[in-house]
Amino acid sequence: MVDDSTRRRAEYSTDASNYRVVPQVVAFPQDPDDVLAALEVTRALGVPLTARGGGTSVAGNAVGTGVVLDFSRHVNRILEIDPDARTARIEPGVIMASLQKAAAPHGLRFGPDPSTQARATLGGMIGNNACGPRAVAYGRTADNVLALDVVDGTGRRFEAGAGPGALDVVPGLDALVRAHLDVMRTELGRFGRQVSGYSLEHLLPEKGTDLAKALVGTEGTVATLLGATVRLVPVAAAPVLVVLGYPDMPSAADAVPALLAHAPLAIEGMDSRLVDVVRRVRGAAAVPQLPAGGGWLMVEVGGDTLDEALGRAHALAASSGTSAVGLFPPGPEAAAMWRIREDGAGLGGRTPSGEQAWPGFEDSAVPPERLGAYLRELEALMASHAVDGLAYGHFGDGCVHLRLDIPLERSGDPLRAFMTDAAALVASHGGSLSGEHGDGRARSELLPVMYSPQAIDLFGAFKDLLDPRDLLNPGVLVRPRPLDADLRRPWARPLLADGHGFSFAHDAGDLTTAVHRCVGVGKCRADSTATGGFMCPSYLATKDEKDSTRGRARVLQELANGTLVTGGWGSPEVHESLDLCLSCKACSSDCPAGVDMAQYKSEVLHRTYRGRRRPITHYLLGWLPRWARLVTGVPGLAALANAALGVRPVAKVVLAGGGMDARRQMVTFARQPFRAWVRAQGRGSVTLTRSARGSERRDDQMLGHNEVESADVRAGERPDDHVLGRPGEGPGGKGTGGRKPQVVLWTDSFSDTLSPSVAQAAVAVLADAGYEVLVPQENACCGLTWITTGQLDGARRRLTHLLGVLGPFAVNGIPIVGLEPSCTAVLRSDLRDLLPDDPRAVAVARETRTLAELLTAPSPIGPGDRWRVPDLSDVTAVVQPHCHHHSVMTWTADRRLLTDAGAQFSALAGCCGLAGNFGMEKGHYEVSVAVAENALLPALRAAGPGDVYLADGFSCRTQADHLAGVQGMHLAELLAAHLPARTPTA
Repeated sequence: MVDDSTRRRAEYSTDASNYRVVPQVVAFPQDPDDVLAALEVTRALGVPLTARGGGTSVAGNAVGTGVVLDFSRHVNRILEIDPDARTARIEPGVIMASLQKAAAPHGLRFGPDPSTQARATLGGMIGNNACGPRAVAYGRTADNVLALDVVDGTGRRFEAGAGPGALDVVPGLDALVRAHLDVMRTELGRFGRQVSGYSLEHLLPEKGTDLAKALVGTEGTVATLLGATVRLVPVAAAPVLVVLGYPDMPSAADAVPALLAHAPLAIEGMDSRLVDVVRRVRGAAAVPQLPAGGGWLMVEVGGDTLDEALGRAHALAASSGTSAVGLFPPGPEAAAMWRIREDGAGLGGRTPSGEQAWPGFEDSAVPPERLGAYLRELEALMASHAVDGLAYGHFGDGCVHLRLDIPLERSGDPLRAFMTDAAALVASHGGSLSGEHGDGRARSELLPVMYSPQAIDLFGAFKDLLDPRDLLNPGVLVRPRPLDADLRRPWARPLLADGHGFSFAHDAGDLTTAVHRCVGVGKCRADSTATGGFMCPSYLATKDEKDSTRGRARVLQELANGTLVTGGWGSPEVHESLDLCLSCKACSSDCPAGVDMAQYKSEVLHRTYRGRRRPITHYLLGWLPRWARLVTGVPGLAALANAALGVRPVAKVVLAGGGMDARRQMVTFARQPFRAWVRAQGRGSVTLTRSARGSERRDDQMLGHNEVESADVRAGERPDDHVLGRPGEGPGGKGTGGRKPQVVLWTDSFSDTLSPSVAQAAVAVLADAGYEVLVPQENACCGLTWITTGQLDGARRRLTHLLGVLGPFAVNGIPIVGLEPSCTAVLRSDLRDLLPDDPRAVAVARETRTLAELLTAPSPIGPGDRWRVPDLSDVTAVVQPHCHHHSVMTWTADRRLLTDAGAQFSALAGCCGLAGNFGMEKGHYEVSVAVAENALLPALRAAGPGDVYLADGFSCRTQADHLAGVQGMHLAELLAAHLPARTPTA
């Protein structure tokens, strides 16, 4: 497939670097024959060609002006694994993690493992000579490549190998090597991480005359890879992680040489401030208990048994020069530490002060014995340029990863100034500008700083032998582009908040700054469901870059640039890119850079349609709470509507006419909304309160008012003196001066009008837990459906009203429990960004809880008296955490509650696929079903008789019902069904 559309070219205009180079066309070869055909055409036309894998190249190695050839989509087969020879034959588009998975049953793995292995391809790793943490033990990619099937720039196809005659496949190569033996022996291959330039030392006779290894790291500039034979190594039986704390990063680096004597599998350095970012963004629970320090070394040691590995770990700790030691055997804590390290590129994309940090000088390396001194001088250099960043990296190999807050908003001059000085510093320590990422457009211009003119000429001569017309990835390594040319950020125009939509407070009020959070690390392209990740469901369904968070961000960045995507907010490229975004918000937590594509999509829809006619689904699905209130508010109308919509031909007409897919089913309206049910209960475990509007008696009303300026709340005044239904009667209970602790049960529109049984169950559970349950009489809609359809003016109005209803409770410290995860997430996140100047928004966000968060918190009943969690030991459940629950609140409390209750359950990762209005809309059905097939539908099919489907999200339960005929339960319903008879129900 060949695609020259503006949108596709925008998606491939950059990789994970600072650079923007718009290709003429993007091609997706189906097999190696397609690759050969593409190469023949580009040679005939004299058009440059750039090979691309996962697009995670950080130095601008995978962007080009002509044809970009994406191998990852189709040319990605594992051709053979030979467990006896410990080798694998692969195509270049194979994802590294896929090879690991295929080799694992044989007790084997590929040695080098970069942090991007879940989405990086072997072709890209070979192109850059990738390494990763365990290169200390297993070497670089070059050290694990046995043979390469390649086509050079002249059209010659050959298998590059090693040994006598290996150079004969390239006429003139043997003579070139013999003429430059002195340069190759003195300047190249001086230490393990010398990756910059061409690694021609492998062509030396004493190095085995290995052309395959010499082609590794050439960044697609001399040959195009069709296939490779690689070496596999045994999997470590019982790796133990040792975390060592030091006062600072240079001190940690000083300890590395002594630790190398213990033959570790990995030695990683990590700035403590990077961990502070994780705690702030993901919560303290995301970080295990670590030893004290300003900088840490993560050292992995192996052994045939766990005892042997622990013995090595203790011996290594004794040589570490620090008493701050933590040991982590295989398990969740060790996995959490490696997850932090794997997300370093994204987490390091912001400085501790919150400034955007950029790559470019993110990959320097020096001999390990020089690392401490180098880091101290590097810190001084950073200070002199007034830049900051969070250091981490492969300290065992002397490799440092560091993104810096170099101001690129207006010019590349600061980048050039810093890079020039930094290159000189690296060279003074005998180091390499790149330790594994390659030189690309970021560092190729600086190669003369670390190499002699003779070495630079040698690189050029090598390039000319294999690609004399300079058609393969031109501008990289040989005859390089200037390092400050083709930068993306300086050409992006501000897209400032308009005062009606989101404020983008965390991004200086600028959507352009927000979308440039995406630095291209590509975690959204990885299938992380096995490790509990939820991002990016539409990409997992389609495998199209268009549907990844990164692809969408690139198109929005082009919107800000304005030279490729020229139609403004209504550009078809923008709306095509956002069309299959489910607004699941998973990227807001799973993306290490904190991209929130759901928010950006809402803003784009807001800017596009504000004051204009909208798609009909915006009025029907976007206003669903309004229609549901109207239908359920008229006695008998809900039953009539349900009966009519239950006739399938009628439902299909309504669905099609409303812009929805006719294969879907209509919602069922509650015959008795929750608030009507509360009114019918009389006095009981729940108290219905009312707002001030229309009230005649101040002492009979709840504190609060619908108008912002009339919120009459005094510090310390508790609303429990003003509840309706109990004049003169104080609530009983312990722990609050004889009164029961109060909780507001906030019933969103879904729980009130579509699924009231959930709210009724929550009343029973909260009452059993010792709470007096307060329910605001007046509806307080969070505006979720207005937000997802970009009707942000309407959302702000509803949220302002909500603050009038819930604000008085929140400012008095009364917890607010939400039942629908997506609505609860609005109060915890979008509320503050839509109403940033209203202090009540902060209070409501602070006091809003999920049911599980409230029930797993310390008991409010009183000291020594705790709520007894119902016994769920007879429950086996398939659990679908809602995407917004996972992303905004985390599902930690729910997991703890179910575990403590004795339930047996499997928690799914990934979206259910319905995602509110998304799966209902015409044109989305197939993708919605495909997303459900990622996890939900297979799990439901595999469930046993009597297994419970537990899903707090109304959409999740609806999807399971529509696609599998499975009725789901809310956590509140599950708990209520298992309550012992100890408290009367309401």
